[in-house]
Order: sequence, then C-alpha cells, then structure tokens
Amino acid sequence: MLRHLWLHPPKHQPRNARLFLYLVMTNPARLNPQRQRQLLRSTLRQQRKALDFDTQDTHAQQLDRQLSNSRLFKHSKRIAAYLAADGEIDALYIIQSAWRANKKVYLPVLAPFSSRLYFAPYSVNCKMKFNRFQIAEPDVHPKCWLKPQQLNLILMPLVGFDRAGNRLGMGGGFYDRSLSFIRFRNMAYKPYLIGLAHELQQVENLPHQSHDVPLHMIATEQRLHICK
Repeated sequence: MLRHLWLHPPKHQPRNARLFLYLVMTNPARLNPQRQRQLLRSTLRQQRKALDFDTQDTHAQQLDRQLSNSRLFKHSKRIAAYLAADGEIDALYIIQSAWRANKKVYLPVLAPFSSRLYFAPYSVNCKMKFNRFQIAEPDVHPKCWLKPQQLNLILMPLVGFDRAGNRLGMGGGFYDRSLSFIRFRNMAYKPYLIGLAHELQQVENLPHQSHDVPLHMIATEQRLHICK
C-alpha cells in the first residue's frame, strides 16, 4: 500500500510512522481503518513539512502551470482556494493567476457555532481576521459569503490522496460536511472539486469512510490526476 514511503522514508520520521509502515507492509489487518488514517496522516504530514522552502516554492509554481493552463480553470469564474499551512502546497500562485484572469477568488470561512464552511471573497488588499482555530479568513460581512453550491471550482488542501479521488484531510471533517450534498443530490450543476498536493502525498489505496466526499481531480507539481 505504501511501498514508496517504506523505501524512501522522510527525514526524522516519527516512531509511530515507522511502526505504521511496518504493520501495513507485513499485516495490514492488524490496523482498523481509523487507526490507519491516523498514522498515515502523521506520516504524510511529516513528509510534506520536511520539504525545504525552495522545494515548496518550486512545487507551488509548477502546480500553477499545470492547473492554470487547463480548460477547467480557464472556464471557471468563481474559484475557492485556501491559505497554506503545515507544509501544504501553496495555492498563492494559482490565486494570483485567477486574479490576473479577472476571476473571483474565495477563501473558506467558519460561521459562528457552525461546523460547515462558507466562502468569502478574497482580494489583494482584503482585510483579514482569525477564526476560532486561529486560521486567517477574509473579514467581510456574512451577506457576502457564498455556499459551496455557488462556486464553479473548489481547490482543497489535503494530507493524502489516491487515484480514485479519496482524500485524507486534517481530521476535522469540515469539507466533507460542507460538500455532503454532492453525494446525495442529483444536480445538473455541482462545483468541481480539486485537491492540491505534493506528488509525494499520493498513496496506492487510501482508507476511506462512507461520508467522505471524493475529489474529481488532484493537481500536483507533476501532473493533473483525473480521478477514476
């Protein structure tokens, strides 16, 4: 399942990550799916955080070239992105490409006392504030927020992915709850979901849960993965 991680472990790999890789390679049945996800999350977060600044910046620029030249990006008018943290691949270059193309860019915001995401307009000189998790959000009136159904394209951070479009996030479940309508509604129009990642975050088969919302595509510094 994680042969490439086993053969090429990250620097300073934590003990629980080494244990996870050993168990998966030798006897995956010993780990339930939830424990697999927890330990896989730890391993992949460590790998992406080990990338130095120059590599991170190069990957972000290469991802921008991959995605901004795609027909899907060119035809989208309302695009949601994110501000990178914890070693996530930076979406800044693709945000700047969207601004240059006169597209509207949005960032996720948390409504008070809610576990779902809305999306607020984001511009160059946008005033920002911190939410209850100390994540920066555009400081705009809630009447300016959009629901995910109103967007053309949602660019999402992730910890791990596979070619089937399964996404491993940070564990909060905010995107899955906010996008759950995609799994249940027969809609003629749905926002297109693209995960942004370093290529090293790909695994062969990601343990997933019934409530997970799969991605349509994953964009990395190397290629655009169209999901099966």
